[in-house]
Amino acid sequence: MIISVIQYFWPSISKEEARKFGLLALGLLCLIGCYWMLRILKDIIFFTIAFPEILGYAKGHGANLQPKAKVWSLVVVFCSILAYTPLVDKFKKHQLFYIVGAFYATIFSAVAAVLFANDMGMLGTDEFAKTVLAATGWTSYFSIESFGSVMIPLFWAFVVSITKTEAAKVGFPIIVAGAQIGSIAGSALNIVVPHNQAALLMFGVALVFTNMYIIHYFIQTTPPTLLEGNKVAEQHDKVHAKETLVESLLSGIRLLFTRSYLFGVLLCSTLYEVIVTISDFQMKKLGDSIYGKEDFAQFLGLFGVATNSLAFLLALLGTSYVMKRYGLKFCLLLYPAGLGIALTGLYAYYLTGPASAALLTAIAIVVILGKGLSYAVNNPAKEMMYIPTSKDVKFKAKGWIDMFGGRSAKAGGSLITDALKADAAHLMGMGTLISLGLIGMLWIPAAMFVGNKNEQLIKNNEIIE
Repeated sequence: MIISVIQYFWPSISKEEARKFGLLALGLLCLIGCYWMLRILKDIIFFTIAFPEILGYAKGHGANLQPKAKVWSLVVVFCSILAYTPLVDKFKKHQLFYIVGAFYATIFSAVAAVLFANDMGMLGTDEFAKTVLAATGWTSYFSIESFGSVMIPLFWAFVVSITKTEAAKVGFPIIVAGAQIGSIAGSALNIVVPHNQAALLMFGVALVFTNMYIIHYFIQTTPPTLLEGNKVAEQHDKVHAKETLVESLLSGIRLLFTRSYLFGVLLCSTLYEVIVTISDFQMKKLGDSIYGKEDFAQFLGLFGVATNSLAFLLALLGTSYVMKRYGLKFCLLLYPAGLGIALTGLYAYYLTGPASAALLTAIAIVVILGKGLSYAVNNPAKEMMYIPTSKDVKFKAKGWIDMFGGRSAKAGGSLITDALKADAAHLMGMGTLISLGLIGMLWIPAAMFVGNKNEQLIKNNEIIE
């Protein structure tokens, strides 16, 4: 049935490749569905369960700790990647799914057990319960953050290693379609089951094991001819295999700060994370102050569904047309300009003194627009910026941006929200003005520079190296 659906929407694909990319799409659907369900759960656990008022915490204590959690998650993700990197040389990529997947499934199961015990009243209300719940909150936050930073890149590294360039042009959109369906479904689960976070975590564990089974089945049943990747890329990997992760990252940082084009790419690829982090915290802190646990879970679930539905519709209906019709420079400017207009409207609306619920809706619309445009427009544009660059740049500079640039930008946004969180009015007013300043003074100039430089490089058949 899956093969028939794929061939209906992509009639030029062969039956064998439809099966290959259909299985991979199903695997990523499970992985992304799990991740989106968990990333919403981590906020629910951290905001409403780990630091409850009944154990002596002030209302909103978890929300106030979130900026620090985002900053420390950068350190945790870095350590996770350092621990994961040596495994790449010792095991085949599909075997890493079983090892890393089992590790995260064990952690999520342990968190689920604590949440179940808490729901059943087995932890009590003394210092023991306070310590266990706080530790569970931090553990769930960091493990889910690193899960997204390790498992999803691992999946794409596996897919790239077994796919040739021409096949990727047809097959990758199929895989991405599966990912978008998974993100919508994973978000929706928090709407359907807003009251039982332990059950949702165990369902996430089941999705991790399902992904592992799909990869195992895929390897066992796919013809060897369809498991061959790009020979040039494989040779490139062998050349750079002697470089340690730290050496590669240092080399990437040097390239970023000695090539103006690459520094512009860094700004275009990461500044939105600072801005969206500020708006996202404004939304979640206000939502936490308005809703109880179940209503907050449903709100975040609806937010996730709306964000991913917008990204899916934009990617399906307009992204390819806009890129082909107007080019990279237009797409690079479209995102900051659209987000800047939305933030200006939000700030003007905030000055009118709206009710909390109405303001929450307005902030949510801005965050949905910001994240939706990011997934549908900015992410494809980011990849296109690397076309006129050498393989060394793609391997080192892009690797640094992908692994740590975005995380560092989120940490920067969290430092801003941490400084402003004490005063709700200050958080809303100054946070929005800082975001507008970043867009006007850094992001738009960088987008214009990169767009113009990209056109020049393509026209003159030059590359950045």
